[in-house]
Amino acid sequence: MYLKNKTNGDLVEILDISSIIDPLRGSVAGRYHSGEELQEPANFDKSDLIFPSGENLPRCWIDPHYKD
Repeated sequence: MYLKNKTNGDLVEILDISSIIDPLRGSVAGRYHSGEELQEPANFDKSDLIFPSGENLPRCWIDPHYKD
Protein backbone atom coordinates (compact mmCIF):
# COMPACT_ATOMS: atom_id res chain seq x y z
CA MET A 1 0.00 0.00 0.00
CA TYR A 2 1.24 3.47 -0.84
CA LEU A 3 0.37 6.67 0.98
CA LYS A 4 1.63 10.21 0.50
CA ASN A 5 3.59 12.34 2.95
CA LYS A 6 1.67 15.59 3.55
CA THR A 7 4.75 17.76 3.99
CA ASN A 8 6.81 16.83 0.94
CA GLY A 9 4.32 14.97 -1.31
CA ASP A 10 6.53 11.87 -1.68
CA LEU A 11 4.99 8.41 -1.83
CA VAL A 12 5.56 6.15 1.17
CA GLU A 13 5.37 2.37 0.83
CA ILE A 14 3.68 0.98 3.97
CA LEU A 15 5.55 -2.15 5.05
CA ASP A 16 3.00 -3.49 7.56
CA ILE A 17 -0.63 -3.03 6.53
CA SER A 18 -1.96 -4.14 9.93
CA SER A 19 -0.15 -1.26 11.64
CA ILE A 20 -1.76 1.40 9.44
CA ILE A 21 -5.29 0.27 10.34
CA ASP A 22 -4.54 -0.14 14.06
CA PRO A 23 -5.85 3.03 15.79
CA LEU A 24 -3.64 2.42 18.84
CA ARG A 25 -0.45 2.93 16.83
CA GLY A 26 0.62 6.50 16.17
CA SER A 27 3.30 5.62 13.66
CA VAL A 28 3.86 3.08 10.93
CA ALA A 29 6.92 1.50 9.30
CA GLY A 30 7.46 2.43 5.70
CA ARG A 31 9.96 3.67 3.15
CA TYR A 32 9.99 6.43 0.62
CA HIS A 33 9.32 5.28 -2.91
CA SER A 34 11.48 7.62 -4.92
CA GLY A 35 14.62 7.32 -6.96
CA GLU A 36 16.06 4.17 -8.46
CA GLU A 37 17.46 2.65 -5.28
CA LEU A 38 15.42 1.04 -2.51
CA GLN A 39 15.21 3.45 0.42
CA GLU A 40 15.86 2.48 4.04
CA PRO A 41 12.80 1.77 6.22
CA ALA A 42 11.72 4.52 8.62
CA ASN A 43 8.85 5.30 10.97
CA PHE A 44 6.20 7.76 9.81
CA ASP A 45 3.59 9.46 11.98
CA LYS A 46 0.11 8.61 10.77
CA SER A 47 -0.82 12.28 11.11
CA ASP A 48 1.70 13.06 8.33
CA LEU A 49 0.18 10.59 5.84
CA ILE A 50 -2.71 10.88 3.40
CA PHE A 51 -3.94 8.83 0.46
CA PRO A 52 -2.29 9.62 -2.91
CA SER A 53 -5.61 11.16 -4.00
CA GLY A 54 -5.28 13.76 -1.20
CA GLU A 55 -7.92 12.26 1.10
CA ASN A 56 -7.20 11.94 4.81
CA LEU A 57 -6.89 8.55 6.46
CA PRO A 58 -10.14 7.19 7.91
CA ARG A 59 -10.76 8.28 11.49
CA CYS A 60 -11.05 4.63 12.60
CA TRP A 61 -7.39 4.15 11.59
CA ILE A 62 -6.03 7.01 13.69
CA ASP A 63 -8.43 7.62 16.60
CA PRO A 64 -8.88 4.81 19.17
CA HIS A 65 -12.04 6.56 20.43
CA TYR A 66 -13.70 6.94 17.03
CA LYS A 67 -16.87 5.23 18.26
CA ASP A 68 -17.43 7.78 21.06
